[in-house]
Amino acid sequence: MASLHLHVHDPKRTLHLPSQFLSPRSIFSPRKTTNLLFPRKPISPKLETSLRCSSITSLSPNEKEEETLEEVFSNVDDHEISRPLSDVWRQIQGCSDWKGLLDPMDSHLRREVIRYGEFSQACYDSFDFDPHSKYCGTCKYTGAHFFEKLDMADRGYHLSRYLYATSNINLPNFFQKSKMSSVWSQHANWMGYVAVANDEEEIRRLGRRDIVIAWRGTVTYLEWIHDLKDILHPAHFSEDPSVKIESGFYDLYTQKETSCTFCSFSAREQVLAEIKRLTETYKGENLSITVTGHSLGAALAILSAYDIAEMKLNILKNGGSVERIPITVFSFAGPRVGNLKFKERCDELGVKVLRVVNVHDKVPLVPGIFANEKFQHQKYFEETMSFPWSYAHVGVQLALDHTHSYFLKPTTDMRCAHNLEAHLHLVDGYHGPGRQFCLATKRDVALVNKSCDFLKSEYGVPPYWWQDLNKGMVRTADGRWVVPERPRMEAHPPDTAHHLEQVLKFAKSSVETSFNV
Repeated sequence: MASLHLHVHDPKRTLHLPSQFLSPRSIFSPRKTTNLLFPRKPISPKLETSLRCSSITSLSPNEKEEETLEEVFSNVDDHEISRPLSDVWRQIQGCSDWKGLLDPMDSHLRREVIRYGEFSQACYDSFDFDPHSKYCGTCKYTGAHFFEKLDMADRGYHLSRYLYATSNINLPNFFQKSKMSSVWSQHANWMGYVAVANDEEEIRRLGRRDIVIAWRGTVTYLEWIHDLKDILHPAHFSEDPSVKIESGFYDLYTQKETSCTFCSFSAREQVLAEIKRLTETYKGENLSITVTGHSLGAALAILSAYDIAEMKLNILKNGGSVERIPITVFSFAGPRVGNLKFKERCDELGVKVLRVVNVHDKVPLVPGIFANEKFQHQKYFEETMSFPWSYAHVGVQLALDHTHSYFLKPTTDMRCAHNLEAHLHLVDGYHGPGRQFCLATKRDVALVNKSCDFLKSEYGVPPYWWQDLNKGMVRTADGRWVVPERPRMEAHPPDTAHHLEQVLKFAKSSVETSFNV
């Protein structure tokens, strides 16, 4: 039987892997797609190198000499998981700012970061951004079938509501509009969704009922970043006018269009009303609020998480006790959102943010090129001199480097460095600073090329391969090919105004209580 020799740090030891495990097809379990990886052939030297990781090099001489490739990969991540997620979920959600979980990378944390990243990726996979489509700017799927259509029905979450924002703001390269006359709205874009864990087995695994808010980022090139005016705007969510947010993000989050059914409530009002409804519905249960987004969606994720905490919607009174629902943001490739006071206020409110970035991506560097959290005297410039272009990142950074992955090719295309699926691939192979890159969860690397050209050509995965079957065209009974009509987009639940009113009453009473104290 043929065998593969993997050399480890101990020169006297070699792993002998049976030939049936030489096919790279056996390395990766399909996730969300049929595996597009390599034909059966002897493993390449480059892939052999990529298999060198901590689980192999840590074998002691007393352990068995032969392991299968499947065992090697399963040990990479699973051997570190000694306690169920339900026992440690608060740490994974950042209650201790992820101290001790990033170096080395905690297995639970890796899996959760990827899982929430996939909730964010779902916004891209379901968004119709084809300008030739009369449905451009909408979600392709109705809420009832959203996760099913994305092959995520097994995630144990129920889509609670869709989120919309008005396109009548000064970010022209972010919104998508049809070249044809619109059949649904000239003023709105679908921006994401709110979902809640509803499967009892998943709730037990998580240790709580989780509420997810996922925001869509840009689906085109990065021109939108140049449209940022780099102007700070008072947040107006608190009594402190020194807490400021970049004006483009603020407008996107707060503006509405009363003549449009989908934007009659602002994105902010939609989120607050839904969180109020869900926290009241599941009052008395262990809850968490997790917000995720990529690119400009990451900015919305941080902004909405701050807003929920500022409005005290995560504080529930249960008899004589007060419960604080943890709020966590897993952001990917996000820009700075606000000034230093905004960052400090997020910290005061207990909003936990883990920022996943690729060090070669330019988006996390803006705005605030001249005055940011790396500037030693930022606080002095911001408070004493009222410097108008002072920005600061919020939370803890998880810095990744795409040049460490053996699967990715050198490129100067910034869309690759910014791509969300590439970030999730890097999280999968990250084990800590200075540690060997090695895929841990068997996540299919073909996903990297869904919307970019980043994988090395030797892996045989075509670039930009993700698309609807026949680009959404279907054949009718009489043999014609047509674009089928879609069900009408779901606007706002009928009780949105009621729950928004409750939010405002609660906020007012909280301010009065604080003033009296």
